[in-house]
Amino acid sequence: MAQKLSRRDLLKASAAAAVAPVIVHATPKQDKVRFGVIGVRGRGGSNLDSAAQYGKVVALCDVDATFRGEALAAHPDAATFEDFRQMLDAMHRQIDAVVVSTPDHTHAVAAAMAMKYGLHVYCEKPMTRTISEARRLAQLAKDKKVATQMGNQGTSLPSLRQAAEHIRRGTFGAVKEVHCWTDRSGGWWPQGVDRPQPAPTPRTVDFNLWLGPSPDRPYAQGYHPFAWRGWWDFGSGALGDIGCHCMNLPFAALDLRDPIAVQAQTSGHNRDSFPSWSIVTYEFGQRGKRAPLKLVWYDGGKVPSQDIAPTLKYPPNGCLIVCEQAVLYAAAEYAGSVEVIGQGPLPEIEVDISPGHFAEWVRAIQGGKPSMANFPNYAGPLTETVLLGNLAVWADGPRVEWDARRMSVKGSNEFDKLIRPDRRPGWDL
Repeated sequence: MAQKLSRRDLLKASAAAAVAPVIVHATPKQDKVRFGVIGVRGRGGSNLDSAAQYGKVVALCDVDATFRGEALAAHPDAATFEDFRQMLDAMHRQIDAVVVSTPDHTHAVAAAMAMKYGLHVYCEKPMTRTISEARRLAQLAKDKKVATQMGNQGTSLPSLRQAAEHIRRGTFGAVKEVHCWTDRSGGWWPQGVDRPQPAPTPRTVDFNLWLGPSPDRPYAQGYHPFAWRGWWDFGSGALGDIGCHCMNLPFAALDLRDPIAVQAQTSGHNRDSFPSWSIVTYEFGQRGKRAPLKLVWYDGGKVPSQDIAPTLKYPPNGCLIVCEQAVLYAAAEYAGSVEVIGQGPLPEIEVDISPGHFAEWVRAIQGGKPSMANFPNYAGPLTETVLLGNLAVWADGPRVEWDARRMSVKGSNEFDKLIRPDRRPGWDL
């Protein structure tokens, strides 16, 4: 039988680790939301379709003329740009909201510029490539009072919200440890490799704009449009790509922000390309009434010990939450189904139901409740937690102690450029 929650419980579930109210300058509900879409292929193509479903696409931007042309064919009334800075300068009075689906290294610049113009922002995961950028976007969203959301779509699923509420309520006892894994990189994109040889830049691509704030380098096969994820200058590796998905459930349930330390084993790497595999251990201190715990991340085909779940055949992506009385298992990155190992599905409980991930953001734009994955209270802290693991990956062995308030590694300045990277002129936040 479904258990009814009190109003207080429902508010807690809908807030899901929120620590402060989010105040938004709303677009009137009767008006169609006018979208500018930055990045229109891959996830950008899906988000472009969502923008057209829930409003009107008035501006399109992509550094690849082929991709722009395809998007324009579907939205012939939209203005087109190859530089999102020009798009925002020219169109900000005709746009209400911006969707950012570019590679990780340009997320922060595009989102920050849009919010400075008072525009609402949806940004694909990870919200940013670096920790300081995540902190900056969260603060900007709060200051500018805009509706924001990160594209970790599992946040809107009832299965994730119900499982998180069970854990918060202690249905299966206190949580002892968490294990999350992904099969990336491997067959998805290469990591732990040497930089490819320079090649002629395709005539349809402005590679200088594609580089954005990152250091100059010549064009090579594989950077655009997808394999950039494996390079430190552009992506955030397997952890950045899938961590905001697989770690989403435990983050929502356990408020896993501001780890006190991280430590990693890896295949070894040249600090240009991410390692082909890594295992990262996060240490979390006392969080309110919650005891300290550890979360272990595995990528590149590494998985948790079979001793944790002897009967389980590990899928490509997943999460195990080891409680005192049971082990909870999310069988894919979105936590679309969560079960108790050996017992079956979780008991159903009432939680706040999302209208859908993109629709939840549009509702916030039009004056409704903030998205669960809003920048200040959720997506920013989650992104910081995920990306902190990459400092341990960089160190490859030593334990890295973290000072979240100062946003620095204790006793070392080795990681400063990873936390607060230099930027090419014209690409500041």
